[in-house]
Amino acid sequence: MIKQLLTPTQIGDLPLKNRVILAPMTRTRATPDGCPTDLMAEYYGQRASAGLIIAEATGVDSSAIAWMNMPGIYNDEHVEGWKKTTRAVHEKDGKIFLQLWHPGRATHSLLINGQQPVAPSAIRLENNETHTPDGSKPYEVPRALELEEIPQIIAMFRKGAELAKAADFDGIEIHSANGYILDQFLQSKTNHRTDEYGGSIENRYRLLDEVVRAVGEVFAFNRIGVRLSPNGVFDDMGSPDYREQFTYAAKQLNQYGLSYLHVMDGLAFGFHELGDPMTLQEFRAVFKGPIMGNCGYTEKTAEKAINEGHADMIAFGRPFISNPDLVERFASNAPLAEEADPSTWYSSSTAKGYTDFPSNTQ
Repeated sequence: MIKQLLTPTQIGDLPLKNRVILAPMTRTRATPDGCPTDLMAEYYGQRASAGLIIAEATGVDSSAIAWMNMPGIYNDEHVEGWKKTTRAVHEKDGKIFLQLWHPGRATHSLLINGQQPVAPSAIRLENNETHTPDGSKPYEVPRALELEEIPQIIAMFRKGAELAKAADFDGIEIHSANGYILDQFLQSKTNHRTDEYGGSIENRYRLLDEVVRAVGEVFAFNRIGVRLSPNGVFDDMGSPDYREQFTYAAKQLNQYGLSYLHVMDGLAFGFHELGDPMTLQEFRAVFKGPIMGNCGYTEKTAEKAINEGHADMIAFGRPFISNPDLVERFASNAPLAEEADPSTWYSSSTAKGYTDFPSNTQ
C-alpha cells in the first residue's frame, strides 16, 4: 500500500516531494545577538528530505525576543546567517519557510533591552516563568499597545518578510498561535480592548488580517502559511469563544489563497486541552486550501488524517529531533530512534542533542 505521507503534493506554486513537514521548533542555537549559525545550517540541512522545513520562531525585531540564543530576522547580519541555512537545504533539493514571530507579553524586560513587554491588553501571563540572563523570572504585566503603535507591529512583520526573502527562503509562516502576540489579539482571554482591534470576533481578527496583507506585498499569498492553535492553553491561553473565533479566522484567511493553514489540532504534551477540541474537519469546512495538522502525530495517525481527507500534510516535531532521516525511516519501515533527552533541546551552542543523531537508513 502506498504511504500517502510519502506522496508528492503542492502548496501554491511550490511542489513538495512528500507530505512530511519539519515543524518549527525552538532550539536556541543562534548567537546572543540572534544571528543564525553554521550549526543551525547543518541541523536543517540534515532534515532536508522533509517535504517542507518550517524554520523555528524567529523574532521580527529586537523587541520581539523571548529567550536567549533565539534567531532574529531584523538586520543584514541575520540575513547572511540565514543564507547558510537556506543554502544547505536547497543544495539537498529541500524547501524551507521561515516562521515570523513576535512574543507580545510572553517575554521579559531583561530580554528586550529593559523595555516593558507589549500586548493587546495589560494582562499578565500567569502560572509560568521565563528564562532570562538573571535566571528564571515571573512574567511581567505587559503594556497595552496604543492604537497608533499597532502599525509598527505590522511593519515589523513586513520587514521580516522582506529580509526572509533576501535570505532566500521559499516562503514564510506567520506565527499566530501558542499565546504569542497575534494569538493574544485573536483571543478574548487576552484581548480586552474597546477600539477597532478588540471586542468583537471581527475586530480581534483585524491585526492578523493586516499582517497577512502586509507580508502579501512581499511574498505572493501562495508562499505564505499561517499557524493557529485553536485548542491551546500554552502560555495561559484559552478563551470561552475559541470555536467561533478560530472558525471565523480560518474562513477569512481562506480568501487569500494561502500556501497552507497550519493547525495545532493535536492534544499531546498537555498544551492543547481546551474543552471540546476543534478538529481538522471543522477547518476543512471553511478553509479550502492545503491544511497541515500538527502536535503528537505518529506515522499511523498522520496517514489516517491524510487518507480521510482531513489534512494534506502533517508536521512532525519531536520525532524529527532524534531522527533527521525521519522520511527515510517511514519509507523503509525502520524503527524510530528514542526521543532525545529534553535537557539537550535548548542547550545553546552545543551540537549535543541537535546535530549528533546518526542517520541509520542511508
